Amino acid sequence: MQKKLQGVVSLGEALSHPLRLKLICMLADREWYVYELAKELDVSRQVLYLHLKRLEKADIVESDLRLEEDDMRAKKFFKLKEFDVKLDVKDLKNIFETETITKKN
Repeated sequence: MQKKLQGVVSLGEALSHPLRLKLICMLADREWYVYELAKELDVSRQVLYLHLKRLEKADIVESDLRLEEDDMRAKKFFKLKEFDVKLDVKDLKNIFETETITKKN
């Protein structure tokens, strides 16, 4: 898979905050309902959603909206996607060489 600059930047941003790293660790064990996550981490759901959105953008987590059977409320669950991070100088050179060629054409 050829890495693209925006994908590398999104991944770097996603991994650059301690709370997002904690979320990745928690989601590695099981999927979580967003309210449970917010309570466990002692953060507001609004703040949590901002961090989860960054992880979704980087394609690290995914969400699933489900209806509760007893009262038909929608609940949003998050789970970790399978991912592997490897980036070396060769990848970066390839990204920037490809961008340079594209800009010249």
